[in-house]
Amino acid sequence: MNAAINLYTVRDLDEPLPDLLERVARVGYDGVEFAGLDVDPEAVREKLDELDLAATAAHVPIETLEEEFEATVDRYRTLNCERIAVPYLEESAFASSESVDETARRLDELGERLASQGLELHYHNHDHEFVDLEETTGFEALTERSSVGLELDLGWIEAAGADPVGLLERYADRVSLVHCKDTRSGTPVELGEGDLAIEACLDAAREAGVEWLIYEHDAPDDPTESLETGVRTLRRQL
Repeated sequence: MNAAINLYTVRDLDEPLPDLLERVARVGYDGVEFAGLDVDPEAVREKLDELDLAATAAHVPIETLEEEFEATVDRYRTLNCERIAVPYLEESAFASSESVDETARRLDELGERLASQGLELHYHNHDHEFVDLEETTGFEALTERSSVGLELDLGWIEAAGADPVGLLERYADRVSLVHCKDTRSGTPVELGEGDLAIEACLDAAREAGVEWLIYEHDAPDDPTESLETGVRTLRRQL
């Protein structure tokens, strides 16, 4: 498995993207997951090549994918980034069986369009997808009704009271990206300081054939320290 970081983690560092990429490479990550891209993708691609960093994936809001499809495809193709993840959908998208049907349709349509361009679509969960829907949950209903890839966020799964190890085992054939996030009582904390059983989760990820472990912290007190703590903790498990 390889270690990457979602750049949302270091969004509060007041540095140009090339400088952030240098930080990421210097502390030992193998790749990055983009959370927005507001600079020339050609220049970013050159920097990635220079640093030997992979463009692991990109978080792109579903509205951007739907409204700016061609431009989005061109942008991330330039980076040799083959995986696009929808990072968030509102709670209403999982509030009922009917809303999950619509969510699955919407994701599958985008997934088919991206596949025709040689790209993959994944969905990144939070905790609200695990809402009870009679005999199932919103998340389980989505996985049954949609064929998109799953970018399992282990911390949010734990916060929802679900079993991250069990989900890694159950959906092994649909998971190539895993978000390594830790939470304590539902609040994001540094990896290794919360409720997540990291060793068991990463053993399960390895067994599932996961390619990328992606560190993310939604609100680090010190982004620089978090950047380093994340890769150090992951490297101990690789």
